[in-house]
Amino acid sequence: MWKNGGRTLKRILIAGFSTRHVALSAHRAGYEVYAIDHFCDVDLRKIAVSFRQFEELSEIPGFIEEMCRIYKIDAIIPTSGAETLRNLPVSVLGTDHGTAGQFLDKGFVQSWFEGLNIPVPPLASPGEFPAMLKPLRGSGGWRNTVVHSEEEIASWKENFPDEPFLLQKIVEGIPASVCCVAGCGKACAIAVNRQIMRGSGAYQFGFSGSLTPFDHPIQEEMIRYAELAAALSGCLGVLGIDFMVNDSAIYAIELNPRFVATLDTIESATGVNLVQLHIDACQGIIPDKRPVPFRYAMRRILFADRPCEVCEDLSHLIPHVADIPVPPASFEEGGAVISVYGNGPDVTSAELALDTTIRLVTQYIR
Repeated sequence: MWKNGGRTLKRILIAGFSTRHVALSAHRAGYEVYAIDHFCDVDLRKIAVSFRQFEELSEIPGFIEEMCRIYKIDAIIPTSGAETLRNLPVSVLGTDHGTAGQFLDKGFVQSWFEGLNIPVPPLASPGEFPAMLKPLRGSGGWRNTVVHSEEEIASWKENFPDEPFLLQKIVEGIPASVCCVAGCGKACAIAVNRQIMRGSGAYQFGFSGSLTPFDHPIQEEMIRYAELAAALSGCLGVLGIDFMVNDSAIYAIELNPRFVATLDTIESATGVNLVQLHIDACQGIIPDKRPVPFRYAMRRILFADRPCEVCEDLSHLIPHVADIPVPPASFEEGGAVISVYGNGPDVTSAELALDTTIRLVTQYIR
């Protein structure tokens, strides 16, 4: 347990759009977990002492005040959507809101990487197509798109009015990420991950899973860039740096100043507890070396390919699933339904285990 001034801190409030992955890690580390979350899935409800479900991000501060008043919360860990909250009633474990706000701006990140001589996708010149269009703020990649004309840019702007964006040249490669723990001007890479994107449809660049570890011929160079960026970022605790990587080149894409979506596969593949590493970093303790994975772990988010329902509690499928919907749950086409897992001694075995889980789970989606 984290101690501050001789006082043991054990009640951790985790707040953000999606908190299940961090909440389960904190629970495994022995902390009392409280959560403010948009989904409040079954598996989060099972381990949280108390939880609040919100519809709009603007509701989070009020719920934080309420939770801290009722339960005497010791500290808060913010996740996506809560990184820049300020004037909170208890200590925040992680990157301060000002630093987090900078790195949530993709325009700032582009220039910052360039200042460190870390390669990034070049910005596209006016009229240069095709180009990758990215909103300056936002996570998950779901609004990113490739545009081929000014008309397609105008169409995007109709869907997302008054949303600033940047245009980058298209770079070829595999989406990847490095999870780091940082603090006091130091950083240690914890895992290299392959990021799995939806791959088709309107949200083809949206995050839909991960593979840990991701073996790649130039992964050591990726780690070097990630540790450099993490150490100099001013971020505290667990963070992630996203890349595109091919056989001869690496491009830094984003720095995410919060808990990584790849937490599940990192913990499964390495046996580390990321929440504990995060809390240790808040006390100035950074690992000396990255953990050695003992297996390959995969996660996929299943999206509805049609309007569908889940009418049963799928808790009996744990630990092969997570983000379990509260039944009866209805989903529109394209909605995220549930996360599924597979692991094994090599990538092929992990993929086969994942496919087995998918076949099992789809029997319950009607």
